[in-house]
Amino acid sequence: MTVHDVARRLPSIADLRDLCRSLAMLDAILSPEWEDRYYSFDSGWADREEMASMRNGSGDEYSIVFSAAGAYIRGFDHEAPMSPYGNDGEPWPGVIDEVPEVFRPYVEEPAFTDEDDVPVVTACLWREATDDRWRHGVIDFPAGSPDPVGAAGLFALLIDRSPEAFQRFAEDYHEVPVALEAVRDVYALRPLSRTLVSSLNAEVTLADLARDIAGIGYPQPPRDVI
Repeated sequence: MTVHDVARRLPSIADLRDLCRSLAMLDAILSPEWEDRYYSFDSGWADREEMASMRNGSGDEYSIVFSAAGAYIRGFDHEAPMSPYGNDGEPWPGVIDEVPEVFRPYVEEPAFTDEDDVPVVTACLWREATDDRWRHGVIDFPAGSPDPVGAAGLFALLIDRSPEAFQRFAEDYHEVPVALEAVRDVYALRPLSRTLVSSLNAEVTLADLARDIAGIGYPQPPRDVI
């Protein structure tokens, strides 16, 4: 799998943003401690910018910046053949070379670079607000690898956007049963209820989630429910 495959299968910017908020809300319920979370969403990451992120705890991660200009995706698989650390400490040719000027600040963003200012990236995609599709650089991929950028692992739940896919992931990662109907409700961005939250994690309350709901920008529950 390459960025070509990912670009064809990603949804629109708006739908991707909604999905990322749903993933972050589900993980906030299942993982009360932020450090243990796989998916996050910061609706106030910067002035008029939001960021969705994934980190698997083993060195693989992605960041998606949503802004008025569109959306910018950076993915990094530390074992991928196209890692900068297997390419003389430089991003693989073509990965970030054609990023439009409007997104160039994210290429050099300190949160997305290492201590030597090297962009930590194996996959990069972008979509300006006026684009009709996701774009990526022209890349000569290394031979002999079916997934040279680590896309299958990085973007699995962005490609398979079914609630069933999240249920399978969460039951494996969190090692607990995960209620499919509750996942469907969160994927539909329905405001949380006590029953929904309890069906996913009986040890978490709506009050516990108030800060996460606001930070993610997830629809607020009615005041009389909290």
